[in-house]
Amino acid sequence: MERNEYAILVVIALATIVLGTLTTSRPLWPFFVESTRQFVTTTAAMAWITWWALVVGFAIAGGVEAWTSDEKVSDLLDGHGLREIGYGSLFGFVSSSCSYSAIATAKNLFKKGGSAAATIGAFMFASTNLVIEIGIVIYLLLGWQFLVADLLGGFMLIGLMAFGFVYLTPNEIIEQARENIQDENGSTVQDPVCGMEIDPEEADYSIEHDGQTYYFCSQSCKDSFDPEEASTTIREQATSLSGWKALADKQWSEWGMLWDEIAIGFIFAGLIAGFIPESVWTSVFSGPTFGLPVYVFWTAILGAVIGVATFVCSVGNVPFGAVLYANGLPFGSVLSYIYADLIVPPIMDAYREYYGTKFAAILSGMIFFSAVLTGFVIHFIFLGAGVIPDPSSVRIAEVGIEMNYKLVLNVLATIFFLFLYWLHRSESVGEEGSHGEHTHTAD
Repeated sequence: MERNEYAILVVIALATIVLGTLTTSRPLWPFFVESTRQFVTTTAAMAWITWWALVVGFAIAGGVEAWTSDEKVSDLLDGHGLREIGYGSLFGFVSSSCSYSAIATAKNLFKKGGSAAATIGAFMFASTNLVIEIGIVIYLLLGWQFLVADLLGGFMLIGLMAFGFVYLTPNEIIEQARENIQDENGSTVQDPVCGMEIDPEEADYSIEHDGQTYYFCSQSCKDSFDPEEASTTIREQATSLSGWKALADKQWSEWGMLWDEIAIGFIFAGLIAGFIPESVWTSVFSGPTFGLPVYVFWTAILGAVIGVATFVCSVGNVPFGAVLYANGLPFGSVLSYIYADLIVPPIMDAYREYYGTKFAAILSGMIFFSAVLTGFVIHFIFLGAGVIPDPSSVRIAEVGIEMNYKLVLNVLATIFFLFLYWLHRSESVGEEGSHGEHTHTAD
């Protein structure tokens, strides 16, 4: 995240504390002490509950990124039928959970000829909101009902996005967006490790191999790359130490992109749970005064607006979503909040830089509308089925380390995490090769 984004979040955090002190009916000092205690314990509890899931999820994502190739992916996404949309969703499901990485990869697939529906609609959304780690965290904090709703709603949102690109967005606007990318990146190449666009004339790190030049954004990406082993099979990768180093390098890159957003999600969830009195939530979510459909619809809009305003993406959204649900935000509206992570201000600005102002406005509007409509529809589907969970079931209880399965999973996850960290830092393993990274040569 950029420095100005951190500054905005600090202002929001301070405003949360001030709002709590202004609205509480308790004496200020006891309120502040108790709220601080609840803030710390809630943040720690959510981190404790989800730690093993995050380690496993990032390791899986790292394995997919390190051991598979996407050289032919764009060819499979060059249409907007069910097959292409399905491939886009599948590739997104097994890829990165970082919103910024997802939009960059989707942009590159779109640039190479993939359809807007399959790349920007299906792949980009699935790689942020349908990935394994976010599913596990949703299950742990919000319950199986939210996990199923997230999957069903995700496919509905992908369908709405595809419909919008195919039937509502003029072809000339889509092709202009593709031309904007090609013009913008005409003099750049991709870092073959992390996918970042780099100007070869300004790159500080490069490798010459077989008459081709590979450029990198950092020394760590350069060290993680081995063109000799580009054709290594997944089986060979999974059974070699150097293959696991490639996984470790990739998953560490994912941690590097997302750790701050995940931490911010936990911190904001703790701040909201600790400092905002129940009376404030009661006044905001006062109930269906004008009927349940109207109430769910306007709170779905509110949820999406909160998602945009908090600047937090992907997995980091879930802890805050749990607090919102526990304090009265309706079931479907929480989904709208989670789905809005692809239209936070920095990402909308990236859309504008990538595709141009007109396409960025259409894309952002489509995501917002789809998030609201999906949350609204899914709410009533689950309400009709009678499976909307009780808000009291949300996992925001105080932290307590007990001798149970969570302790065992967290201990094993910590050992695994430290092992991967050792592999990532090990130079001797990296020299053996067998990274299996797919390559992008300089133009």
